[in-house]
Amino acid sequence: MSLPRLATVLLPFSLMCVVPAHSQDAGRPETEFFGNGVAISVLVHDPSGDLISAPAVVKLYRGGTIPAGQAETSRGVAEFVVNNLGDFTVVVEAANYPKTQKEFSLGATGRAQVDVYLPRRINESRPLLPGRPVLAPKARKALDEALQSLAVDKLSEAEKHANDAARLAPNHPDVLYLEGVLFLKQHQWKKAQLVLENATQLDPSDAQAFAAFGMALCDQEKYDSAIAPLEKSLQLNPASSWDTRWALAKAYYQQARYDQALQMSQAALSSSNGKAPEIQLLVAQSLTAVGRYEDAAEVLRDFLREHADRREAATARRWLERLTTGGKIRSN
Repeated sequence: MSLPRLATVLLPFSLMCVVPAHSQDAGRPETEFFGNGVAISVLVHDPSGDLISAPAVVKLYRGGTIPAGQAETSRGVAEFVVNNLGDFTVVVEAANYPKTQKEFSLGATGRAQVDVYLPRRINESRPLLPGRPVLAPKARKALDEALQSLAVDKLSEAEKHANDAARLAPNHPDVLYLEGVLFLKQHQWKKAQLVLENATQLDPSDAQAFAAFGMALCDQEKYDSAIAPLEKSLQLNPASSWDTRWALAKAYYQQARYDQALQMSQAALSSSNGKAPEIQLLVAQSLTAVGRYEDAAEVLRDFLREHADRREAATARRWLERLTTGGKIRSN
């Protein structure tokens, strides 16, 4: 099972744009890179548009849930360097502000600037959740090194650094989430389930952790149990990635909740923007399950027209033939 990815945030005040960064160098070592990397400057603004003065934690994810870096802002700016292009998610956590998440894409190497505008402050009269535990410098260094290795799929190096981080901060939710994603990448589903469940208990506001937890359950075919954390991820972040919706659609389908499977798989296909055309097969399955045979056949034909070279094409042809021979659709 792949990991979550793309969508749009519904908060009207949480705006972000990706534009070429200013030409001047920030002068910080982490902004220097070589080869095909991208230096990303994340600028965190308060609702008035000014850069925030208080420190904020900025987390970067590749493809929705694969950690790609974590940094604290300095004068409202956090710097990252990545070696991959594609879809990314940035999450900003600042005191007295709701957690803000947005997605963006990198299509070229060089430099990029991401401007994140925080929504209005949380009502000061309401009780705030306790602050997240602070990582000691050695644990932070180990976590950052693990994130860097994981972001470029160097799993053995990531595991070494993650073990160091876990030894130094065994119950920190960020460390547990990192371990869980690493276990998912290693196909160690049961271990991933255990640490990710713990991560969601320690930080019940982390949409990515709930999504990854649900996927670990799906990978073990525990579809009934997977539905709750996947739904929770979407509740926490209505803009959760298309992979989250795809996983939830699969879980719905396996539990014979076909109407919901159809709705969720169509949403996943739409928000994936062509990145995972195989979702069409789940859409076709769901359409068939609710008795919309001609619509299912049309989805399969579309898939074969556009993706005849993919390995899923054989399955699409077989299903189309079954619909025809079974008298469910008109033969052409």
